[in-house]
Amino acid sequence: MSKNVVIIGGGIMGLSTAYYLLKEGHQVTVIDQSDISSGASFVNAGFISPSHIIPLSSPGIITKGLKWMLNEESPFYIKPRLDKELLQWAWYFKKSATAKKVKKAIPVIKDISMLSLELFNEIKKSGDIPFSIDNKGLLMIYKTEKAGEEELKVGALAEKQGMKVQNLSAAAVNKLDPKANLDIKGAVHYLYDSHMTPGEYMEKMYLYLKQKGVTFYTNEEALDVTLKEGKVSSVSTRKRTVDTDELVIAAGSWSPLLTKKIGLHIPMQAGKGYRIDVYRDTGISIPAILIETKVAITPMKGFTRFAGTMEIAGINQTINPVRVHAIAKSAESYYKGLKITEEEKAAAACGLRPCTPDGLPYIGRTSNCKNVTIATGHAMMGWTLGPATGKLVCEIISDKKPTLDLTPYHPERSF
Repeated sequence: MSKNVVIIGGGIMGLSTAYYLLKEGHQVTVIDQSDISSGASFVNAGFISPSHIIPLSSPGIITKGLKWMLNEESPFYIKPRLDKELLQWAWYFKKSATAKKVKKAIPVIKDISMLSLELFNEIKKSGDIPFSIDNKGLLMIYKTEKAGEEELKVGALAEKQGMKVQNLSAAAVNKLDPKANLDIKGAVHYLYDSHMTPGEYMEKMYLYLKQKGVTFYTNEEALDVTLKEGKVSSVSTRKRTVDTDELVIAAGSWSPLLTKKIGLHIPMQAGKGYRIDVYRDTGISIPAILIETKVAITPMKGFTRFAGTMEIAGINQTINPVRVHAIAKSAESYYKGLKITEEEKAAAACGLRPCTPDGLPYIGRTSNCKNVTIATGHAMMGWTLGPATGKLVCEIISDKKPTLDLTPYHPERSF
């Protein structure tokens, strides 16, 4: 049965959900506070990473985090502030960072990641959206033996999950990417991973959905909802009220502000990430993550992207030049001869990644509103998990059995 569905949020989650709902024959409206040309879905590293099986909340991260908090250039930074929701999130994060919980999360993350990779390839084969996807894997590059040993353990876990992994010497890495000119000890190469140019995909998906009849209300903030008999009957902006049979909240870091309107609190914090785009030939042809500094490097269409940091500092999109400089300095220390200019750093952009305490997204129905589905909290895996999340949400709304067990992603799970 066709339903009238309103999606709040026009990022990768919102557009992916709209795509599958459209295919299923539903009437779809997307409301977004921006013009759908910026934010986390546009500034991310573009990785499709089944290899990222370890959640952010992992053993040892608390100790590292406390050290990093003293350094504003560190990969992971929590801005100290007296905030009840931040303190609650931090407590849940600590409770989630155990070996037992990480072991349980690994197959859950792997399954949804592999599903998403399959769906990206299906969308490409369909011809609906012309975009490029490069299957060169992902290099986890290290400069110290200690970092290399830690990553080799992760690689072994990935192999147990059926992924192809190679351990490479510095010479082997430089042979694989000869013009990159790397100054490293070695790398772990995850062969199942792929990469894309996010802006290209988002622009073409947005155009496709508009052409196929999806209604977009952009530069309009969803301010309130009307509740009737345990359901949301409409969504209001300053300009209009939109009736709905089903509501999807896919507003990224802003989602908790909306769930509160239906009486639901979902613990989440915004994790700011930055990107620098270099429109010169860097010689880099294979995507990589610099293990010690957590900086991601992606060769994209016409430029190389340098991205990184996880800055928990609330809902704000202020560019911190210290953190931008740290990304550039890190990249220059791994790639000999690379120099990122002051102009390139000045053009840096940021996005807010929605982070849950346990590193798993929120995907599923709510108990207090029968027709509301949540799709947020994907943190650094947002790009990877876009299509899988969209398909799962569509299956929920279409009253179909979900492709995956949704229990681990329940929006009302306890920590």
